Amino acid sequence: MKTIYFDYNATTPLDPSVRQAMLPFLDEIFGNPSSVHHVGRRARALLDDARERVAGVWRCKPSEVVFSSGGTESNNLAILGTARLFREKGRHLITSTIEHHAVLNCFDYLEKREKFGVTYLPASPEGLISPEDLKKAIRPDTILVSLMSANNETGTIQPVAEFGEICRSRGVLFHTDALQSFGKEPFAGMDQFNADLVSFCAHKLHGPKGAGALFIKSPLHPEPIMLGGSHENERRAGTENVPAIIGMAYAMEHFLTPPVFPAEHLNRLTTHLIQFLHSLEDVQFRGCKARRLPNTVAFTVEGCDSPTLLAGLDLEGICASSGSACASGALEPSHVMLAMSVEKRLASSLVRFSLGRDSTMEEVLTVEKALQTVIKQARRR
Repeated sequence: MKTIYFDYNATTPLDPSVRQAMLPFLDEIFGNPSSVHHVGRRARALLDDARERVAGVWRCKPSEVVFSSGGTESNNLAILGTARLFREKGRHLITSTIEHHAVLNCFDYLEKREKFGVTYLPASPEGLISPEDLKKAIRPDTILVSLMSANNETGTIQPVAEFGEICRSRGVLFHTDALQSFGKEPFAGMDQFNADLVSFCAHKLHGPKGAGALFIKSPLHPEPIMLGGSHENERRAGTENVPAIIGMAYAMEHFLTPPVFPAEHLNRLTTHLIQFLHSLEDVQFRGCKARRLPNTVAFTVEGCDSPTLLAGLDLEGICASSGSACASGALEPSHVMLAMSVEKRLASSLVRFSLGRDSTMEEVLTVEKALQTVIKQARRR
């Protein structure tokens, strides 16, 4: 049975050229970048070179690039580190109800354990956060706003630059989780986000897992959340994962501009999928058609639940998701769907297809045919 992989928002396959770029660092260039001998110094020089390469792609200073283990750590450092740094100035934070749990859990922790106040902005039925709601939520004691650039479950693209402009005009720091935007949306440099902190993850655009980065606009210096050394200019303790960082730098250089996810091709495929969904009884597209990542289609199915639908698709060789891969083991309804005012029973039936550069119309047609059968079988159960 041929596998059809429609879960690119969860992760992407490692590109062969990225793997090739990493290989020397798994063998002969093995030194610890913090060691003072010549083996360590060689690794340090190549690590510094990778930082400069990332900065060149991002159009920022090398000192504004902090390497991490991935998107979750980048989000944690941005939110926890910044909130703790400015807690004497104010204890009010703002985020939204549709953020990834790597963001939401940080705010929940700060609220419950460290006596911060958090305002959660609502989402429209299309999954959009209102700039006007943000303006109203900012208070004199607000120190940080964190709003994602594109939603991982629905693909809805937020007006992130406008959020950043609002925050800047009010003297509030702004962080955006941009994991789903990189490689899917046009990229001209970090300035396009109007953000002080931007989270990135390599495995979302054919780079290795275990590598991420956080853009921190100078001179901001969040408190470290990992202690044990002066790595990353005292912002992130721990020996750098040099092979993965080299792979990440290579992926950025080759897959950000132009985006590795071809928008015109993917829009054609996902538009076909959405039109097909409209033809199915009691199946509803979820998200914003006008502001959507070109590769993402989310929908709910009346009379079904996500685990049954995903299991049925998997038996047909089709890989899909019910939302965040980090929460795929949970049986709870999608928090994003609930935030978009979707009923709980329907929020529990979410399916997300996220296509990639190798996806074809033949695969889409196969998925459409299989989906009809899977839904019928799930409803009979």
